Amino acid sequence: MAANFVYSTREHKFILKEWLDMSKVFEHGRFKGGYTIDDLDSILENALKIAKEVVAPTNEDGDKLHAVYKDGKVTTPESFKKPYWTVQENGLGSSNADHSDPSSLPLCVMGCTNEYLAAANAASGPYVMATTGAAGLIRDFGSGKIKNLFLPKMYSGRWSGTMDLTEPNSGSDVGDITTKATPTGEPGIYNIVGTKCFITGGDQDITENIVHLTLARIEGSAPGTKGISLFVVPKYWHTPDGEKGEFNDVNCGGVEHKLGLRGSATSIINFGEDGKCRGYLLGDPPVDGKGAGMAQMFQMMNEERTVTGLAALAAATVSYNNAALYAAGRIQGRQLTNPKAGRVTIIHHEDVRRMLMFQKAVTEASRAMIAMSYYCMDIAENTDDENERKRAKAFVEVNIPIVKAWCSDLAFLSISEAMQCYGGYGFSEDYPIAQQLRDCRIYPIWEGTNFIQSMDLIGRKWMMAGGQVFNLWFTELEKFAADNKDHPELAAEVALLAEALGQYREIQTTMAGYLGQGKFGMIGFFATRILHATGYLYGAKLLLEHALLCGKKIAEIGKKHFEYPYYAGKVASAKFFARNILPNVGMILRVIKEGDASVMEISEASYLPE
Repeated sequence: MAANFVYSTREHKFILKEWLDMSKVFEHGRFKGGYTIDDLDSILENALKIAKEVVAPTNEDGDKLHAVYKDGKVTTPESFKKPYWTVQENGLGSSNADHSDPSSLPLCVMGCTNEYLAAANAASGPYVMATTGAAGLIRDFGSGKIKNLFLPKMYSGRWSGTMDLTEPNSGSDVGDITTKATPTGEPGIYNIVGTKCFITGGDQDITENIVHLTLARIEGSAPGTKGISLFVVPKYWHTPDGEKGEFNDVNCGGVEHKLGLRGSATSIINFGEDGKCRGYLLGDPPVDGKGAGMAQMFQMMNEERTVTGLAALAAATVSYNNAALYAAGRIQGRQLTNPKAGRVTIIHHEDVRRMLMFQKAVTEASRAMIAMSYYCMDIAENTDDENERKRAKAFVEVNIPIVKAWCSDLAFLSISEAMQCYGGYGFSEDYPIAQQLRDCRIYPIWEGTNFIQSMDLIGRKWMMAGGQVFNLWFTELEKFAADNKDHPELAAEVALLAEALGQYREIQTTMAGYLGQGKFGMIGFFATRILHATGYLYGAKLLLEHALLCGKKIAEIGKKHFEYPYYAGKVASAKFFARNILPNVGMILRVIKEGDASVMEISEASYLPE
């Protein structure tokens, strides 16, 4: 079989039990008196078991059978149904959006379990994860009536949820949407007319109803994003007792034929073709023409952006694990250092090891970023310490664009290296890397392209609260470098981090200079590379944190302990990242200081074929 799910709980146990202080989550807020650290092993192992035994066997069906559109309806591979319900029934799905449920998991734990599910079948995960996000919006912004109607069924998974922003003529520029909402005369209920596209899970045959969280504009509202409102639009209206009722004039106009994630139905949805589509306004009507829709939707978008980085990580990890096993078993060539010794497995070759270590370091850095982001979300929600809440929120604000963009960009490069380890076999659909590469390519595009994330980092997060938010984030990196500059084993790598931090400050100064000269286009030109530089800094800092812990553990257990290779491998990841990946910050600084603007100076005609 081409698909090959290879995964472990070891990294997640390190993160949750050895790195993060989970007592700050388990002993406060809604988690107080519930889970303990002793519960983590069973949660992770059960989730991995479900991913391996129930979800992973459906992966090839999703890739080969696809989500199929016919006669106005979408059918998913039949095998997708069991994993959906197994995940939901085992408390790994949308029930976690129910904050009154004492069994709901913290986000940092749920992030680990979601990673297994995304890795097992990336196309089936969105049906569950989008429902979780949509339920969260209704939970936080819905009236009592709306909550009672929709949440119990969405928490159970009986009704799924979607996020409907994009339209054929308005993608990233959401403010140009044309979907309209007109009052019906019934309080809070509007007629909805319009078309949305690229809607993940927009139609499917897994659940009995689909609840679309849909952006639309009420007549008379302000232009642009300010005038947008958010509506709860079910495919089937409800009966008086809250069950599935009559068809609500929500029609699927087709599904996209995609490079990857083929079992995930990316749909065109037409609302109100017959003028009979109704939806509930989420929250209050517009005031002075200003709706709350974009602010509400950003909550789900930020959750989905973190999930996007996580899904990219999952694909890269499956690829790395397979590539490492393949390299350890594939006999090819002789070592440069001892050619007379005979043929060896390719894991002995220097360049294969370089590729494997790149993958190992990138996936570990990405996982650390994502776990820390979820951890800060949990802290921000549950802590009683206002200073700690402020710090956690600052980290969430800065981390989200990095997690979404850096993790997805680097995941694609990592999977490409995994394919290279296989040689020609990697390019074949008979092996697992080809599908992972195809599936992963959507993540830099999803939930706001990575350029949009870069502009969010520079245009918003750098400047937020007069620069205080980013400065709080950045000074923690500087403090880490200062506190560990004399470390007996990692001083050289910490020095490289300190150097890169200084280079980043110079990047900021250079960009400020361009703005002072009125060269505003330099922001767009350099934004992506600046985000990458930010990710390199953060990845290096987190991996070095891990390495400090692992060095202490090695001193405790000794080199003969069965866990020694794991801890030594993590130290090696940090060193490799600092010495081989982090120096990209210096290269980016050099390019930015050079200030080449030729891409904008030449005419449009210079780009076009003759």
